[in-house]
Amino acid sequence: MTLLRDMCYPTPRELGLAARALADEHPGEVRLRQAGTSRAGQPLWVLSVAATGGAPGGADRNVLVVAGAHANEPVGGATALSLARRVLDDPAPRAGCGWHFLLCADPDGADLHRTPHPHSLLDYHRNFFRPPGPEQPEWAPSLLPPDRLPPETLALLALIDELRPVLQVSLHATDLGGSWVQLTRDVPGLADPFAESAAELRIPVENGPSDAAGWPSPGTGIFVIPQPGSEAAGAFHPEDTRLSTWYHAHRYAGTTAIVEVPMWASDLVADPAPHPDPRGALLMLAERLTADAALVAAVRGGEGVRPDPRTYEDPAAAPLLRAVDWTLELIPRIAAEWTAGAPAEATAAYIASIDAFGRRLSLRAAAMLLRVLRAQGHPATPGLDRLVTGWCEDFAASFGARWVPVATQVEHQSRTVLAAYDRLVAADRAERAGEPIGRAD
Repeated sequence: MTLLRDMCYPTPRELGLAARALADEHPGEVRLRQAGTSRAGQPLWVLSVAATGGAPGGADRNVLVVAGAHANEPVGGATALSLARRVLDDPAPRAGCGWHFLLCADPDGADLHRTPHPHSLLDYHRNFFRPPGPEQPEWAPSLLPPDRLPPETLALLALIDELRPVLQVSLHATDLGGSWVQLTRDVPGLADPFAESAAELRIPVENGPSDAAGWPSPGTGIFVIPQPGSEAAGAFHPEDTRLSTWYHAHRYAGTTAIVEVPMWASDLVADPAPHPDPRGALLMLAERLTADAALVAAVRGGEGVRPDPRTYEDPAAAPLLRAVDWTLELIPRIAAEWTAGAPAEATAAYIASIDAFGRRLSLRAAAMLLRVLRAQGHPATPGLDRLVTGWCEDFAASFGARWVPVATQVEHQSRTVLAAYDRLVAADRAERAGEPIGRAD
C-alpha cells in the first residue's frame, strides 16, 4: 500500500477511495457500504469481507474492527485496510466468519487532526486535535444521556446490533510509549502471540499502563477491564464502562479487545524493576501536572483569549476550544488522585506511564489552544509556541523516543487482531468440547 510505504497515515477520504478500489477488485467477496453520517455530513464507511464461500453479511459469526475512534490515533484506518486484504488472501480467518471494518468512526475529528506523516512529537502536535470525552464515539454513552448521543455513536451501536460480533476490536494508538491490549473479557492464550509480535518488531510492551492501573493481567501487556466500582477499576476510567460501545457487544456474548500501539516507542514503559519511591514520584508528577496546566490555563483565561459564547459557534475554533476546556477541567481531578497516594510497590514502567500520561495532558491542551491563537494572530502565540516546543522536545528526550514506522504499527496491530480471533475461536471450541481452556497451540 503506497500510503504505508510513504509512512503516511491515510485520511478518511483516502480510506474510502482505497476501500472502494478493493471492493471493485473483489465484487463477490467485498462490499463497501455507508453505515451512517457524521455530524458534519461525512459518510461512515464499512468495508465487509465475506466468509469463505459466502456473500458479505451471510456468515455464521462476525468480527467488527473499529478504526479512528480517537481523532489523534490515525493508524487504525491503515490497519483496517491491511487486515481486509489479509483475510481476503487467507481463507482460515474467514471460515464461517465475516469480517467488517468501520474505517473511521470519527471522520470529522480525523480531518481536524492534520498530521499525515509526523517527523517528530512537535510535528505531531502542530495540528493536534482530540475531542472532549462526550464527543468521542466510543465513550459518549458513558457520559451522555441516550437522547444526546452523537450520530457516530448511534451508527456504531446500530452496527454492533446488526452484526452481533463474537469479537469487536477497537484500534487505538499512543503517541509515545509501548503496546498493550485491554479486554472486556479474557482471551486465553493471547499474551504469547502478542508478546512474540512485539519482540520481533522491536515494540516495547507496556507492563503497567496508566490506563489499566491495578487491572487483572493474565499476561504481560494484556489487561482485563474490571467491573466498575471494584478496587481495581483505576483512576482513569471513572465512567461506567458498561455503557461504552466496548460493552455493547456483550449483549450478544461478544468480547471487545482494544489494541494500543505506539507511534514513538520508549523502553521506559517496559521496565519491570521496582520503583524506589513510587509515592514520592507520584506526588512530584501531580505537582508538575498542576503547574503545567496552570500555565496553559493562564493563557486560556488571558486578555483577548477567553471568548464570548459565540466563539463556540465558530466552526474552526469551537471544537479545539471545547477540547482545551474539557482537558483543563479533567486535570485537577487526576492530580488530586495522584496526590492521594500510590501503591507502596510499583514498577518503574508504571511510574513512567504515569509520567507520560501527565505530560501529554498539558501538552495536548496547549497544542490545541496554540492552533486557535495562531489562526487569530494573537500576541500570546509566540510564548505558547515556545512552551509547546519545549515540552515536546523534553518529552522525547526524557523517554528516549524512537519512531515506529507506520507499516510496523500496522503489522503489529494486524497480528494482534488475528491472534485474538484465533484464540477466541480456540477457547470457544475447547469450551464446547469440555476441555480445559488455556493456551492455543
